[in-house]
Amino acid sequence: MSEQGGVIVTINGGSSSIKFAVYQTAPQLQLLRSGQVERIGSPGTQLISGEETRTINAADHAQAAGELIEWLLERIGPASIAAIGHRVVHGGEHLLEHQLITDELVEELRRTQPLDLAHLPREIALIDAFRARFGDVPQVACFDTAFHRDLPRVARLLPIPRRYFDAGVRRFGFHGLSYAYLIGELERIAGPVAAAGRIILAHLGSGASMAAVRGGKPIDTSMSFTPTAGLVMSTRPGDLDPGLLVYLMRRDRLNFEQIDHLISYDCGLIGISQTSGDTRDLLERRASDPRAAEAVELFCYQARKFIGAYAAAMGGLDMIVFAGGVGEHASPVRGEICNGLEFLGVRLEESRNAAGDAVISADDTRVAVRVMHTDEEVMIARIVLRVVELAKDQGRNTPHG
Repeated sequence: MSEQGGVIVTINGGSSSIKFAVYQTAPQLQLLRSGQVERIGSPGTQLISGEETRTINAADHAQAAGELIEWLLERIGPASIAAIGHRVVHGGEHLLEHQLITDELVEELRRTQPLDLAHLPREIALIDAFRARFGDVPQVACFDTAFHRDLPRVARLLPIPRRYFDAGVRRFGFHGLSYAYLIGELERIAGPVAAAGRIILAHLGSGASMAAVRGGKPIDTSMSFTPTAGLVMSTRPGDLDPGLLVYLMRRDRLNFEQIDHLISYDCGLIGISQTSGDTRDLLERRASDPRAAEAVELFCYQARKFIGAYAAAMGGLDMIVFAGGVGEHASPVRGEICNGLEFLGVRLEESRNAAGDAVISADDTRVAVRVMHTDEEVMIARIVLRVVELAKDQGRNTPHG
């Protein structure tokens, strides 16, 4: 691919959006343009790239993909597309590696759908649409769960009857593309010794998780069988007493679809605040709204507890990395999470934290605290390059092979 040039298109589908990017591959990987389709399924769906905004009709992700494909063809032409990479949140029990998309892989994704009804149906729809239009172009599935495939067995085990573990029910972990990017960047900017230390990666955004990483390998992660577990999130609760869900089902006579909607869209920050799941809104309102203040306090408290737990799991702590929309931009949240962690060797320099410097810890503290921008799209592009080149070396250069 690098010899022929051409571009890589990356596709990152969310619940009501599609992020996309176009990368030049030769002489080196370089971003040419990026954007997103917003408000899919709602009136006023928009395709936004740079200063360009186009209103489109998109009742679902398949229709949005069709509009995006036409827009891409207008801008770059079909002959320029060398490969396409798709972010896939959940690889299930069997899809453990990033790999070329084949008919067999798509069928396995369809079988895996019940594990992640919040993401996989939309991601499969995007894959189907792009394969239908670009049947001769290599396409690669890039799995968020792949980063966590080698979690220690004790971290993968869930305390439920063993027959479920034997059937594939375990801790999978998510945000893996972000974590892989952050570890690679840490090695580049801080050196291999620092990147091999005992690190807690905190990807804090609308969806939030943490990963304990030692020697560049994940030791544990807060999201579990689904992305609803772990930290408090914008609309997801994080860890809950499972008996509570049974109680709610009995009390309010909720069926499983209603429970699924509750824990995916009505809990977390928006559930506590009753006004917004956006941390920016809550920080603005907390001085006058005790519900907003409690939501922020609980988010920071739970995050601080996970840091303590993961320091114990790794036998110590060398670095914390904040990333994601909240982790990168909300300095008050970073400060409140770290407040009280002095016993672990964590102390922030307030002026650095307020400015959002790359290193926000004080000079005389043992644990470094960093703020980093994560980039899932460029990680997808790098994976696509690697997988396609490997497939060529192995003589597997057929998109449907």
